[in-house]
Amino acid sequence: MEIEVRKLNARKQYKGSFSFGYAPPADCCLIPLCSVDGEVKVSGSYEIEEDGRVFVDLTVVYTITGKCSYCLSPARKEIVFTTEILYDVTEKDVSDSDDDHYIYDGVKIDLRTAVDDAILISQPNILLCREGCKGIDVSN
Repeated sequence: MEIEVRKLNARKQYKGSFSFGYAPPADCCLIPLCSVDGEVKVSGSYEIEEDGRVFVDLTVVYTITGKCSYCLSPARKEIVFTTEILYDVTEKDVSDSDDDHYIYDGVKIDLRTAVDDAILISQPNILLCREGCKGIDVSN
């Protein structure tokens, strides 16, 4: 789950790809009565720049299971989310930085935070058992 930038630079491998499985935290699903089912599949590519910045194209694939948000029937949805991420080398004073990127120490990048963030922002607001679910039938 790490990109070892210093080793890759030493080997002159400035571009590459990765793929791994990740067990997400139990509380990473924001939809009530639902959870991320099983392992998250993570894949992507990286490109290391001369100034130490690293560009990462990241794809996460996972399944959310649980109760339908409208009728409480069993529900399941596969999520595929792709994003581009910039990692920058730690600056002396990052508190004044307005840039929207991740910071790393110049040695290696831990992708865990970026993967957790991708899971959180890619989730739908609700989980439905089927498209067009009308909810619980109360006409009895």
